[in-house]
Amino acid sequence: MTMPDRAKILLVDDREENLIALEAILSSLDLVPVRARSGEEALKALLNTEFALILLDVRMPGMDGFETAAHIKRRERTRNIPIIFLTVADSAPDYAFRGYAAGAVDYLTKPFDPWVLRAKVSVFAELYNMNKRLAEQAAMLRERLGHELPAGVGDQGAVLPELSRRLTAVEEELARVRELAGKSKDQSLSVPLTDLADRVTQLRAGFDALS
Repeated sequence: MTMPDRAKILLVDDREENLIALEAILSSLDLVPVRARSGEEALKALLNTEFALILLDVRMPGMDGFETAAHIKRRERTRNIPIIFLTVADSAPDYAFRGYAAGAVDYLTKPFDPWVLRAKVSVFAELYNMNKRLAEQAAMLRERLGHELPAGVGDQGAVLPELSRRLTAVEEELARVRELAGKSKDQSLSVPLTDLADRVTQLRAGFDALS
């Protein structure tokens, strides 16, 4: 079985020292950080690369974080990528509200706790990887349903046990992530976790029908 590609995280900040600091904080995680020095650079990066998460600075010259997020959410291809806004503690009091209104899943003020940021990024990256695996398994299931092969004919006898094993692994991993999210009381994870749980349930129902 081929190893999945590592999740990519887009880091958007106009200050080089902030990008270096973010990369250092995330260096212990199994992911690929990609830099963007402006909103325009971020939008270009999003044209050809799939990202698990965007860490987006609010205060940038030219196109600020809110405007950048608005462009991201308007694009069909990128509208579902989670965005965490980053800004300094003395920002305007309505920045948090504007961030959530722009579609952010979370909002952190600088200086933030490196452990908290790592934990949030880690969970979103894991959710992304789980969604990728789930999509692959759903494609396998659709292929089997489309062929409607009788049990034991062709390669179905080998495919179904493998699909079942992968789906069980995702269910176990989802339970573990939900437990971690519950302990952290991080509300930003509730929507993506619920969506992923619904997809796993649907896939399990389809698999049971095929079995």
